[in-house]
Amino acid sequence: MQKIMTAMIPARLGSKRIPKKNIRYMGEKPLIQYPIDLAKSSKRFSDIWVTTESEELGKIIEKMGASFHKRSSELATDTATNREFTYDFLKAHKCDYVIMINPTSPLLRQETMNHFLDYVQEHNFDTVLSVIIEKEEIFFKGQPLNFSYDKKVNSQMLEPIETICWALTAWKRETFLKLQQENINPVFGGTIGRFSIPKDESCDLDTLEDWNIAEGILNSRMNKFEERYIEL
Repeated sequence: MQKIMTAMIPARLGSKRIPKKNIRYMGEKPLIQYPIDLAKSSKRFSDIWVTTESEELGKIIEKMGASFHKRSSELATDTATNREFTYDFLKAHKCDYVIMINPTSPLLRQETMNHFLDYVQEHNFDTVLSVIIEKEEIFFKGQPLNFSYDKKVNSQMLEPIETICWALTAWKRETFLKLQQENINPVFGGTIGRFSIPKDESCDLDTLEDWNIAEGILNSRMNKFEERYIEL
């Protein structure tokens, strides 16, 4: 039985580290348009919503083809969490799963998002997190986590580390609401699935440095360079 999935795109207007980042252009279109276009192109969602406190931004996203969910000013502060605004959203919208598509991950490819949606459909997890799988020597609290000082091994032999990147997240609505009402954190609630996305799609735009890196990757995709090598 096909699960009914609703897209939720969070977009505060008052970002401080990258001012007004959701309406700032990256490449040829504003940041907020990337997740809207991804969701529309997938043709897999019953509804596509942008949740924001801004009436002005609400009018813009409706012209882009998404619906506007007005969140309260209390949920538009720097301290507002995924848990709070997702709970606010799910109380108002019925679905089997809500899929959060983060506008701070504009490098996501259509194929990756479609595979993520397939994964949600094929399994019955309460939560699905997007992760990056890396094989690097990692320290935790000053101590080696997945390697030893005594023995150097090739990176491909290391125990992989999975980093949550929040580019795509799925929550089963019924479980999320139930846990929230029981005062249990539903963001990591119930059974958890992990879906790996490519590293070059995993940016999270928190700082201007992140923005510059993401814009550089996007430009390299748009301007394909010929493979060249030194002649031996």
